[in-house]
Amino acid sequence: MSLEHGRAARLAATTRQLYDLGWMRGTSGNVSVVTQEDPRHLLVSASGIAKHSTQPEHAVTTDAQGFAVEGQKHKPSAEAQVHAAIVDEVGAHAVVHVHAMSSVLAATRWPEGVVLAGVEQLKGLGCSAEGEGYIVPVVANSQDMDDLSDRIRRALNPDIPIVLVADHGMYVWGSSLEDAANRTESADWLLQHVLLQELVSRP
Repeated sequence: MSLEHGRAARLAATTRQLYDLGWMRGTSGNVSVVTQEDPRHLLVSASGIAKHSTQPEHAVTTDAQGFAVEGQKHKPSAEAQVHAAIVDEVGAHAVVHVHAMSSVLAATRWPEGVVLAGVEQLKGLGCSAEGEGYIVPVVANSQDMDDLSDRIRRALNPDIPIVLVADHGMYVWGSSLEDAANRTESADWLLQHVLLQELVSRP
């Protein structure tokens, strides 16, 4: 197995894993990983592929702006541009975008930002479980990927690797594809926790 095919196989396996967790319904969501620098290339989920049936051939190589390089069989997800912007802004090596219900509900409940603090699961994001906590930014959705990328760039909190997009989902990033996927699991748990915590604390 070539290095490129191995990366594509891991991308497909991670996508199916996230689908199995219920966060990539139908064709929604996408995953990316940096495969080289100078010039930067990303391997990104293809557009319009049902996530439960994603295979290695559904990975698309893009340039540093998220546009497909010459010779690709498929189109990259339209949100490849957002992935590329996050990688450029924070130096991440992989980005996961899912439509987890927890992220949509939390963004609706706290449109000015979601405060996460005082729980051990924060360590799963590379954050401290102690102290005042972290504010997860929320940005308005847009169908214009240049616009959405700019909104996310401006809003990113460098202290926590998550951003929520209102009525849409969340982006989570990490130092590797496995790291980004693991952090996505932690992010979902933390968002569920803060939503349920508010519910049970009501008189």
